[in-house]
Amino acid sequence: MDIGTRRLRLRPVAPADAALLRTLDADPEVMRFVSGGEATPLSSIVDWVIPRSQAQFREHGTGLWLAFDRRTERMAGWVWLRLPRHSAVPELELSYRLARESWHRGLATEAARALIDLAFTTTDTGRVFASTHPDNIRSQRVMQKLGMRLATEGLRREQFDDGFTGQDVEYELVRNDWVRNRVPGRHAATGRHHRRGDPGTVGMPA
Repeated sequence: MDIGTRRLRLRPVAPADAALLRTLDADPEVMRFVSGGEATPLSSIVDWVIPRSQAQFREHGTGLWLAFDRRTERMAGWVWLRLPRHSAVPELELSYRLARESWHRGLATEAARALIDLAFTTTDTGRVFASTHPDNIRSQRVMQKLGMRLATEGLRREQFDDGFTGQDVEYELVRNDWVRNRVPGRHAATGRHHRRGDPGTVGMPA
């Protein structure tokens, strides 16, 4: 399913999108706080990123959406809602990555808000959280604009395949706060939203 916002069109990632993801991750500035500037190997995108997202779409209605600028039809970046691998509670992890040409326009906030709204209205998740490097101030500002609160400082980052590790900060938005802060009448996303269980369901930001 596609999700529409005022300036973006979001759709689930597909195998044919591997080259788009590789191009995005080849920019050292985009990857500065992700991998220390190293590009994501194409093999990781093909063998892990896309299959994992598609599996979660099939099973839970969550995954990675590519975001396209409605004005130019160019890919602005992506937003991902995924199930944490070692979580015992209903929660989703939010991440986002934008091409450098899409920075400083509020697009990360716009895309992420649409997916957060989708998560809380179509799944039973009680919390959406996101983490980033402490020096990634722009990413933290996006989280704050989304209504997230600082949850954990000094969170130990997982060891990635490329060997980049570090300390992260974590922000969270719980369901009760989302309900309380939601603006009546606001429709961040449009499109066909399927219920959970329906097999047809569903860097550096600015």
